[in-house]
Amino acid sequence: MSKKEIILQTAARLFSVKGFRETSMVELSRLTGAAEGTIFYHFKNKEQLFVAILEDLRKTITEEYQHYAQERVFKNGLDMVEAALSFYLQLASQLEDRFLLLHRHDLYELAGLNSECREHLEAIYNCFVDIFEQAILRGQEDGSVEQMVPRKTALLLFCMVDGLVRLDTYNLYDAGALYGELVGAARKILRSHEFEG
Repeated sequence: MSKKEIILQTAARLFSVKGFRETSMVELSRLTGAAEGTIFYHFKNKEQLFVAILEDLRKTITEEYQHYAQERVFKNGLDMVEAALSFYLQLASQLEDRFLLLHRHDLYELAGLNSECREHLEAIYNCFVDIFEQAILRGQEDGSVEQMVPRKTALLLFCMVDGLVRLDTYNLYDAGALYGELVGAARKILRSHEFEG
């Protein structure tokens, strides 16, 4: 692993636990063994480092979903929606510190001030919503999903699963414990009455 990757991973953990404001470059330097000058060689400032973490997360999400989808055969769009819900829960568990970062309030404060941060944050959420939208569109084509506005419905599904993950992130409720109910609710929202499969 390169020094830059070590800095990114360590900074992501620090930002996740401490937040943007409370994370210091001195502590990051101490934990990574990289001089502050080395950190600033790779990243112009703390904001650029934060944006690089978001950019890396977006890339990871895309790669992980491509890998996940390649390993599965979806019977229909409704099956693909269920897989997308499962993928989101698995990814949140796998990338727990990154999801904690996504759920921190200071991220949204920074996004309000830094347009590049906002762009990456929107791209991350759009990436997830796109996954749900593609599944809904496929389901509408094969008849397993009712005709509805795909983007809005995808956003609603995303909000449902992300809400569970947020409860899990803050140790308020085990998201996995509601998986069956989540899938059942998604099926009720989406299922075409004409679909027999």
